[in-house]
Amino acid sequence: MREDFLHYVWKYKLFSKTALKTTDSENLTVLKAGLHNKNAGPDFLNAQLKIEDQTWVGNVEIHIKASDWYLHNHEVDANYDAVILHVVWEHDATIFMKNNKSLPTLVLKEIVDNSVLKNYRSLFFTSTSWIPCQNSIATIDDFTVENWKERLFFERLERKSKEITAMLAKENNNFEAVLFQLLVKNFGLKVNGDAFLQLAHSVDYATIKKIRFDENQFAALLFGQAGFLEEEIEDEYYQQLKIAYTYLKHKYNLQSVANGQFSFFRMRPHNFPTIRIAQLVSLFYQHQNLFSKVIAIHHLKDFYELFSIEIHPYWKTHYNFESISKSSPKKLTKSLVDLLIINTIIPLQFLYQKSRGAVDEASFLGILKKMKPEKNNIISKFTKIGVLSENAFDTQALLELKNNYCAPKRCLECAIGVKVLNKN
Repeated sequence: MREDFLHYVWKYKLFSKTALKTTDSENLTVLKAGLHNKNAGPDFLNAQLKIEDQTWVGNVEIHIKASDWYLHNHEVDANYDAVILHVVWEHDATIFMKNNKSLPTLVLKEIVDNSVLKNYRSLFFTSTSWIPCQNSIATIDDFTVENWKERLFFERLERKSKEITAMLAKENNNFEAVLFQLLVKNFGLKVNGDAFLQLAHSVDYATIKKIRFDENQFAALLFGQAGFLEEEIEDEYYQQLKIAYTYLKHKYNLQSVANGQFSFFRMRPHNFPTIRIAQLVSLFYQHQNLFSKVIAIHHLKDFYELFSIEIHPYWKTHYNFESISKSSPKKLTKSLVDLLIINTIIPLQFLYQKSRGAVDEASFLGILKKMKPEKNNIISKFTKIGVLSENAFDTQALLELKNNYCAPKRCLECAIGVKVLNKN
């Protein structure tokens, strides 16, 4: 038995309310359960009760065992002086108030419906399930699921925006600089994301703004800072970049990221760090006012058009500086653009709009609902238990559900969990 379950039972009055009596055999009527308090102090504030013929307004404290009152030292805490009812699962001790009278106590054990208990136990004590409601989630009505998905999506967006807020604080609220850092990180994907973020942090954004107007110098800066210009390679373009970087490094007193940070191991050539850096150079060179464009776009097709960039001709026939390969355009794939929209663009737009007091929620939902669903292990497992994803909105919501509700077993705070508990 968990105390949060008792909070849930009390909050939604999931017990027999006829002929309620306290442990002293006094008649009890619950007029208002009170406001659920998740901070320090009694569990429910400003409850209204009728005990015998007297109406009381005050607080309610909930414990699994009545003796927990003493275990938690409430008898010496003035915050609990206004408690008018003690709600417990088991009554194993009498609690006395300051006037030496026993504190009115309600025992839930005998008045909670068996179906609620059965559903609760199936949620919290089935250790073999991938998620607690694995056998029930596919039976929950669409209205509940869809509304909860929307709430989950915006919770996820809020959480992502907090990370961006921390980045903005370090950059004096410079959204342009943060967009650069986020895009660079996400171009590295999971394998090279941290190394690419180090690359973004290795140069002051003011320097980036000065250099990006010259494509070769900008390429020299990023490849040099990534440590890819430290070899002796007989290649004309490579030598041009190396000479340019030597000048830039001295002029701006730069320190490069260690070359070994970037992984090529078991990666498809199109995902090589060299190709990703070349694409970044082209993106920021071809869109000098990228932040303004990103903030103004509200349709998926416009994002695809924005990221449809031409890579430098050298990289159409190279994957690295050491050998020539068959010519290919090496454009950004739709799957990569989708990741950038999900992980960078929408969270940044959301935070930017919040800072200006008007959030276009419908725009975010519209974009994600037109994108293909993401593919990963979590989404595959949801599919196996009958929870299908039609688009990226669904997958983002399900990722939030699994990681922040199912994994920590926050079923009592989940709309789906509440439905499962209330099923007959």
